[in-house]
Amino acid sequence: MTASFLSPAELRDGGPSGLTKALERTLWHLGFHDVRVVDGAHDHGADLLAVRDREQWVFQNKWKAHGAADQAGVDDLERARTHYRADKAVLATNTDITASTEERIRALAGVGIDITLWHGATLAAIGELMPDHVPNSYDLRDYQAQAVEAIERDLAAEGSALLVLATGLGKTVVGGEVIGNLLKSRPDARVLVVAHMRDLVEQLEKALWRHIPKSVPTRLLTGENKPRNLDGVVVATVESALAAVRAGYRPDLIMIDETHHVAETGRFAELLDLCATAEKFGVTATPWRGDKFDITARFGYPSFTMGIAEGMAAGFLSAVDYKLYADGVDWDAVKEISRHGYSIKDLNRRLFLPQRDEEIVEHLRTAWRETVEPRAIVFCQTIEHAEHMAKLLSISDPAWAKASYLHSGLAKRHRNVLLNEFRLGRVPVVTCVDVFNEGVDVPDVNLIAFLRVTHSRRIFVQQLGRGLRLSPTKKALKVLDFVTDIRRAAAALNLRRTLEAQEAEHLELPHVSRIEFQDETVGSLMDMWIQDAADLETAADEVRLQFPIPKGIL
Repeated sequence: MTASFLSPAELRDGGPSGLTKALERTLWHLGFHDVRVVDGAHDHGADLLAVRDREQWVFQNKWKAHGAADQAGVDDLERARTHYRADKAVLATNTDITASTEERIRALAGVGIDITLWHGATLAAIGELMPDHVPNSYDLRDYQAQAVEAIERDLAAEGSALLVLATGLGKTVVGGEVIGNLLKSRPDARVLVVAHMRDLVEQLEKALWRHIPKSVPTRLLTGENKPRNLDGVVVATVESALAAVRAGYRPDLIMIDETHHVAETGRFAELLDLCATAEKFGVTATPWRGDKFDITARFGYPSFTMGIAEGMAAGFLSAVDYKLYADGVDWDAVKEISRHGYSIKDLNRRLFLPQRDEEIVEHLRTAWRETVEPRAIVFCQTIEHAEHMAKLLSISDPAWAKASYLHSGLAKRHRNVLLNEFRLGRVPVVTCVDVFNEGVDVPDVNLIAFLRVTHSRRIFVQQLGRGLRLSPTKKALKVLDFVTDIRRAAAALNLRRTLEAQEAEHLELPHVSRIEFQDETVGSLMDMWIQDAADLETAADEVRLQFPIPKGIL
């Protein structure tokens, strides 16, 4: 079986971006990991960065409609090799290279600089010889296999299914297995995978490469990407998928990622209505919606569910050492609050006195020094706040000299380069706003700080999940939460109660989770209040609360 995406015709028709994507998919089949596209302005001559056996590889791709690639590709690659401190450098082209280019490669080899050439014939041979599937270093966990079986059972019986798995438990793995199993029995089946934003769609396409054979093409369908045909697996933004369906495209199976974005009406609803005969399933870590629409109305009761607490208690997610900082509680306000009902918005304003950034830095420094091989994400409130904190951290400690900020306002190439540097440990700490909420996987993260961040239950679970993935050196995820919203305290305390109940059944775990306040007097007060406000975690700003008078305070 050959890799269709490496055929001369596919490489020619795909253009420059098609060559880069084909090579990217090839690298996964060849056992590379953390493969990132960095092509663009100020790329320093690189198109792809990839890691294998702890070595950094850099690739320069030269697509040609006809003719041979000239010496410029070698010069770009040599510049990229130096800039990215790469261990290996590869020049890839869908055709061949000129004689002068060959001479330049030999000259560099004479001074100890080795450049490897992958031309069209090499790529075709790789396509024949590489494994049919991307090598997996692990088998499906038992619960993942159960989830796949449950989804396939409900699809066969009802035509729809829903998977709810906490971040880090492998919801995309499960979805990919369902799709892969379908393609084993029906190689010509049309599969549509839909998400709400372009960056997530691009990540999904790459994740699915691990589950489908090299003979099945994947097509990225977005506002900027319009494939010539829609065979194989189409991964699309909802707007582009809807346009294709309106034009007559009909998939056999639809997977909706981050299903909590599906509402009662709107683009997702129209897409599902137009594809009424297709089997469909949704996957999400956070099934809650702000408008209270119940997504089970579309997909049925969850076929399989595992939340954060259950995953942590069973050892599938990292344990946490979670500390809430609410040292600025205004105790005079506590007395008044205990006598009068306040809205949550008013309560937060009266109750919490936010700590200064300089104080936060000192708490983070202490946690950093207590953590083995620390790798940190600091969640901030705004883009300006993230940039300010990155600068403050970079001048506050020599270990943080390369602290960087990451947010949606940066160019995609810049974000990819930074994530690669973060994954390799060259950037030790990243401040961000929303980039890490969905779809970003950095298992080595072992320290997270929440600085004046959202009260949203869904975003809290997503952001916490960024650090819960297991890695060999991680004993527990250390979390510093600088609380400025009582709903955030409610979320953490509800997680603590659930964990205590779950962990009682898993006494064999090497590490158990701790969720505590730095000031346990504040913790006891919060715990008592929140016991009397069961729905506080998801309450709106205008909800008015009445708390009991705390003993020992008045």
